Amino acid sequence: MLIDQRTIAPSQTAFDMLMTIRSRASVPTDIERLREAYAFADSHYGNTMHWTKETVMDHCLGILRTLLQFEPDDDTIIACLLHHTIDAGACTLAELERRYGTAVRNMISGENLLSHATVKNRRMSLEQLRLMFLKVSGDARLILLLLSQQYHLLERLDAMSSEDRKRICRDTLQIYSPVAARLGIYTLKHQMEARAFPVMYPVDATHIAEQLENMHAKHGQFLQLASTLLMKDLALAGILARVQIREKQPYSIFHKMQLKSLSQVEDLYDLFALRVIVSDESECYQALGVLHRLGHPVAGRFKDYIAFPKPNGYKSLHTTLAQLPGVPEGVFIEVQIRTVAMQREAEYGIAAHWSYKEGGTAEHALQRAQIQRALTQPIGDNPALDSTNSRIFVLTPHGDVIQLPEGATPLDFAFHVHTTLGLSFKGAKVNGNIVPIDHILENGDIIEILKHPDPRPSPQWITLLRTASARSRLKHYLHSQERPMHLAIGRDALNEELQKHHLPLLDTDLSLLRLVDHESRTMSEREDLLVRIGQGMQNVSSFLPHLTLLKDRLQERPQRPAVFVRGTSLIAKVDGNIPMPVLFAKCCKPDSSEGSPVIGVISRTGDIRVHLTGCKMLKNVNPARKIGVKWTNRAEALKSENRNPKSE
Repeated sequence: MLIDQRTIAPSQTAFDMLMTIRSRASVPTDIERLREAYAFADSHYGNTMHWTKETVMDHCLGILRTLLQFEPDDDTIIACLLHHTIDAGACTLAELERRYGTAVRNMISGENLLSHATVKNRRMSLEQLRLMFLKVSGDARLILLLLSQQYHLLERLDAMSSEDRKRICRDTLQIYSPVAARLGIYTLKHQMEARAFPVMYPVDATHIAEQLENMHAKHGQFLQLASTLLMKDLALAGILARVQIREKQPYSIFHKMQLKSLSQVEDLYDLFALRVIVSDESECYQALGVLHRLGHPVAGRFKDYIAFPKPNGYKSLHTTLAQLPGVPEGVFIEVQIRTVAMQREAEYGIAAHWSYKEGGTAEHALQRAQIQRALTQPIGDNPALDSTNSRIFVLTPHGDVIQLPEGATPLDFAFHVHTTLGLSFKGAKVNGNIVPIDHILENGDIIEILKHPDPRPSPQWITLLRTASARSRLKHYLHSQERPMHLAIGRDALNEELQKHHLPLLDTDLSLLRLVDHESRTMSEREDLLVRIGQGMQNVSSFLPHLTLLKDRLQERPQRPAVFVRGTSLIAKVDGNIPMPVLFAKCCKPDSSEGSPVIGVISRTGDIRVHLTGCKMLKNVNPARKIGVKWTNRAEALKSENRNPKSE
């Protein structure tokens, strides 16, 4: 039998409670191991105060007092006593595992993760929290620990601020109570709702309480009489049964009234209930027959949860009756018929038959599957999240919750926190231990990043990163650092290709790249094209035909453009024999002033224009685009040209 929480006095010391476990529980207990864990916790907590205005040790004992009703095993009790040692800096998860084993470590890790997400820094959505529950709660013991902790917080509401009270009660009704219901732990579900409902909905709670009081005043305490009469009728039919009375809980009334858009409590069919508990399953159906003879069944209100159990394993027969003996006229009674085993499961759910003994592996697997099925469904009105198995939740040293894809590494974590932290990554500690850069993170891990004083990323990191955003940021940084080098390589490669075809070379404004496939390109886009060439991502020879300004010249394919222009008696020759077309400018007409000082300007169209040095147009010309030009004797130039016919 499970321990009745009421038998554990609030004034009991930890040792007294441990002795209660030893004397009452059916679970094997190593009292010395528990005593050592308590001493370890007490020595590290000291008189440290919890935010609920009790000592941390008293807080842990308060949770344990609730937890004991589920007959926890040694590991669960130790996890309950030590779950604040991480926050207190007493030890790391790795040290806890070495000292108390993997099960204790995992429970404390899961509790630590969820408490940071809900109690301390609530920044996550309801469905994200549901997903966290699903990811860390493969062990029913952890869920019982979390539910017990939440219930103890509700016990401490009077010591909290108004804001904290509402936050705790909101999370109770939206997260913890539905989780308890999903797993069939109705005894704790009802206890939590009874404390949270008046805080969250004070007006509705008062309104429902007044209506219930009016109904009691109108009909009196009839349930006890009805239960006595029913037990006698069942006994006459040869069925020995216990009959319990039950009145629907205020929060359940509120929830159902909202669901069905009702305004009056008396409109509910299941406001009052009798619970018939018999020996075996066959007697459940026999008792149902007796009930249907005694009262009038309400159409559509019969449910056979024995043949078709609820997803959380709940089993019972439900029927609603009118005119049952001892019940006032017009009052409906819901009757639940179940065995003793079904009754225990209805109260304690998954905790009623969890096996802690060795050899319970198969049962553990079934329980884990049940938890997964129960928590995979959406909580509240929100739809279930997709890819529930593709995310993990980890913590920073300050307790912030970080969500990452499964398979993520400390490097992914660093980039998620901040790009600069990722770029300066030096190493990482996970749960207090140094780990390699490719270490796979798990739910509940606490990660501390060690960093260089300045960014020192490696291109090899790209293969280690699991998150696309981290890879993108790393690539962007590496690209920005290597851009000048690739730009210079691309410029040289394109100029070399242009020279092969006797085409004008690139100027400082990259004028030849101004139009690519007839589309105008900004200066930054022109540089991007050269970077792609420098990186080897763009073949330079295949790129030339896309340059709109060179298209006609590529089709003509001249062997070599002239490096001078003929005047009447002299020739204007470009310094360095640069293989670009040369023309006289029309603005100052230097060909009409042969012998006067001249200078060349590389135009945006890829040729050289010869100007007089006093030309007004030169005022706005970039000096980098100017090139030397000199007059030479026409006859000598022609003789030289004839000696080298390929020069033209």
